[in-house]
Amino acid sequence: MITLYTDTSELLQDVTSKKLYSHLIDQLNKDFNYAAVDVSFPKTIKPDQLIAELQEIVYQLIQEKFADYLNLLYIVDVPEQAVKNLDTTDTIEISKQVIFLILKREWQKVWFKSVYSSSQ
Repeated sequence: MITLYTDTSELLQDVTSKKLYSHLIDQLNKDFNYAAVDVSFPKTIKPDQLIAELQEIVYQLIQEKFADYLNLLYIVDVPEQAVKNLDTTDTIEISKQVIFLILKREWQKVWFKSVYSSSQ
């Protein structure tokens, strides 16, 4: 069952404990590729490195390629209302909160695939 997470580290800890971290990386790579964001995360990337890289990517997209940022959110399927409800105007803080939203949505996709593909 999907847990309600309070932060990115907690989410990634749960993903790792369920042995689905590499699937999360695959899903991120797939969606970032669909969104034409030129990045590929290696499966060996540590969770803290992943957080740092995602934050830098999202920050750069917000600052320099806002249309690509919006496209990424659309491809990942981050709820528009969740983005509108972010309670800050600081771009660094927004990028932290957005990567949490991205990872939560990607984790949902991975979790549903793992649960429903193994039950058939």
